Amino acid sequence: MANTKSARKATRQIARKTEVNKARRSLLRTSVRKVEEAIASGDRKAALAALKEAEPVIMRAAQRNVVHRNNASRKVSRFSRRIAKLGK
Repeated sequence: MANTKSARKATRQIARKTEVNKARRSLLRTSVRKVEEAIASGDRKAALAALKEAEPVIMRAAQRNVVHRNNASRKVSRFSRRIAKLGK
């Protein structure tokens, strides 16, 4: 257990940030799953709408260091490519 006052404070801060990050990660996964499901259904319009809603969530997670920014960019890029293929 933490012995100093500053270590106890750091422990409290970490616990608080962990809870916030869990919520953000959950929101990220939910939005990614919705895009995946829309792509799997083959409905291009629904997939575009899902990506339009998910992209800000994904990029915000990257800004808040929940996921790496390259990881977020890669997800958005791959989703865009997969949706573009649906139109053909």
